[in-house]
Amino acid sequence: MQRRPLVGVTTSEVRRAERTRPLPEGEPPQHEMALGMPYVRALARAGAVPIVLPPLGIEVVATLLAPLDAVCLSGGPDLDPAAYGAKPSPDLGPTEPSLDVFELEVAMVADQLGLPIFGICRGAQALNVARGGTLHQHLPAVTDNSVDHRQTAPGWEETHELWIEPDSRLSQILGTNTPRVNSFHHQAVDRLGRGLRPVAWASDGTVEAVEDMSAHFVLGVQWHAETLDRPGQPHPRLFQALVAAAAGERLDLAA
Repeated sequence: MQRRPLVGVTTSEVRRAERTRPLPEGEPPQHEMALGMPYVRALARAGAVPIVLPPLGIEVVATLLAPLDAVCLSGGPDLDPAAYGAKPSPDLGPTEPSLDVFELEVAMVADQLGLPIFGICRGAQALNVARGGTLHQHLPAVTDNSVDHRQTAPGWEETHELWIEPDSRLSQILGTNTPRVNSFHHQAVDRLGRGLRPVAWASDGTVEAVEDMSAHFVLGVQWHAETLDRPGQPHPRLFQALVAAAAGERLDLAA
């Protein structure tokens, strides 16, 4: 029986102690790591065994990643701009600097190990920062506001269209250059990280995906593909491509 690839998934969100409501007979309130189930379900449907990575000290990252075949960087809160040497914008949302340190180390070590990497929303931003790039901290300050990047519609609804570079890996995977996507962010890639190129844009010019064609599978998308993971959508192919890369195979683009 063929072994299913092990794909590590970061937990970029924290349920803070002051916002938890523990049972009277349970433990005292404490911070808890949080990860939406759509991430692990999408990976499992694509043929992986998802492994949730606990945000521990960076000294254990190499050990955590050693048995893995790929890494998925999940969505979550804003990245602390200190990670890329910038001062915080007045419009910066809540941040978790200690989680940033862990996730950026995961991205860097996975890169060094040559593991396939797929970043989603904040995960795409973390990938860019891990390679020395920077972020726009608040898109309304740098765009014409013609695209609502923080939709109020449910996550399974697509609210705007993208244009994808035809010769990109992303285009090959999705099988379309003009997919519709959802949108839950107010930050995005500014200066590109080393080896990354932009391959998808919203109509207001916002970078919606980055990739490294010269290396192992390295791809980040700004939308939440995990909540669009259903029949008839191209987005499940992103997870299939990651799992294929984790297994040392290529996704059958004719499928």
